[in-house]
Amino acid sequence: MSFFEDIASALDAEGIESRVNDDVMFVPITSDLEIQFIEIDPLLPAANVYIAAADVDEDDEEFEAVLVSVAFSVDDAVEAVSRHIATDQVVTVLRDLLEGTDERIAELEFAQDELNPHLVVAEVANDSELRVLVETIDGVPSAIVRFLAFDFDEDDLDDIEDEAVAQAWEVDEEDEDLDEADRIALFDNADFDEVPIVEVPAEALELGTYTDFDRLFDVLGLVSEQALDWEAQLVSFDDEDYEEPDVYDIFGEDDEDEDFFDGEESDFEDETDEDNEK
Repeated sequence: MSFFEDIASALDAEGIESRVNDDVMFVPITSDLEIQFIEIDPLLPAANVYIAAADVDEDDEEFEAVLVSVAFSVDDAVEAVSRHIATDQVVTVLRDLLEGTDERIAELEFAQDELNPHLVVAEVANDSELRVLVETIDGVPSAIVRFLAFDFDEDDLDDIEDEAVAQAWEVDEEDEDLDEADRIALFDNADFDEVPIVEVPAEALELGTYTDFDRLFDVLGLVSEQALDWEAQLVSFDDEDYEEPDVYDIFGEDDEDEDFFDGEESDFEDETDEDNEK
């Protein structure tokens, strides 16, 4: 069997379709995207792996296939296809979350995290967040869901923010004579790597890891319904509003009982001493 025939057989075993046209093997990923294998050495064997737009004429000026890897074995080829299928599924789920295409999350408005493009966040309840991290875990597209209930006092948070800004505003002794305009310019051009990050305390509720994305949307729909109740149960209570049960009287009675028994033992010892003297 040829290299392409071996790859096709392995892909078929995974339930993945493929077709060969001349010297190119095509593996559809979506209706708009496909993987192409072009054999470069039949004896080694080896094939270049490309990502390309599907259903595009090779003579089209906009046609562009991007080399992404080289497969030296059937396992390499199957792994490349599986990886790109998983990546496409991750992108699709993230897009569905951000665009709110599913009616089950109609009450949720997700935004992409500034630092991690695989993380989307929705504000829920009063001071809580629903976070969904969509990525591949061991080659399997997965979504990790967390509910964060922030527990903070507005005044305390303002103090923390003011302290962080004050530290960022500090200048060296040689710059103490700078006027406000110069300070602002210095602040704008500063390296913020050393500026302290304001961390807001939060209670986390782990809601699971999902590979079944239909079930994921069922869970997210439930979160929007339960967010207020979960937030109320997760945030810490105010010690001043908590009345500690009165248990001291019980111990007081125990102390009296101990005194009573101590007295009885003392009387018993006195009587014993008198009997011995007789």
